[in-house]
This record gives sequence, C-alpha cells and structure tokens, in this order.
Amino acid sequence: MAQSVNITELNLPQLEMLKNQLDQMYVPGKLHDVEHVLIDVGTGYYVEKTAEDAKDFFKRKIDFLTKQMEKIQPALQEKHAMKQAVMEMMSQKIQQLTALGVTQAAKA
Repeated sequence: MAQSVNITELNLPQLEMLKNQLDQMYVPGKLHDVEHVLIDVGTGYYVEKTAEDAKDFFKRKIDFLTKQMEKIQPALQEKHAMKQAVMEMMSQKIQQLTALGVTQAAKA
C-alpha cells in the first residue's frame, strides 16, 4: 500500500492508527553513529552490530537465500511442467466434450 502522508500534521493516536494500518512505514532519517547499527534478524528481533558485522550478516543471509532458491528451483520447474501437462489434458478433454455435445445436438 503506497500512501503519501505528511506525518508532521498527525498527532500520536493518528500515528498509532496509521502504523497499525500499514505493514511498514519508512521515513527519512540520519544515523548519528555510523559504526553501530540495529539490524532486523527476523520475527521482530533486532540486534546491535558494528557496520562491518552487519555487512557480513547480510552477505551470509544473501548466500543462504541464494542456496535455498537454487535448491527449490528444480522442484518448481517440475511442478510447472506438471501443471502445464494437466492444463493441456484438460483442454483436450474440454474440446472432446464440446465436439461430442455438438454431434449429439446435430443428431437431435
């Protein structure tokens, strides 16, 4: 959901309501300490790390996700091929039933 909101005009209850309606809201900001950052490690947990440790964490996370994608890609391709085969078979059956219905209607 993309919305443009002027947050300077909102009071705290309105901000809470807005926060609850939007999954995530991003606002511009500045880091005062660029050597230490908070990173989201998942399920609402944040960890303070040095900038270098944060880079290493995200590199490992990217590598992990890339390997997981490579693992599931063959299975997804196989499922896609099976879906295409089923769709083709259903299309043939529909054509046969349609042709059968036309010939039966012509006989009647």
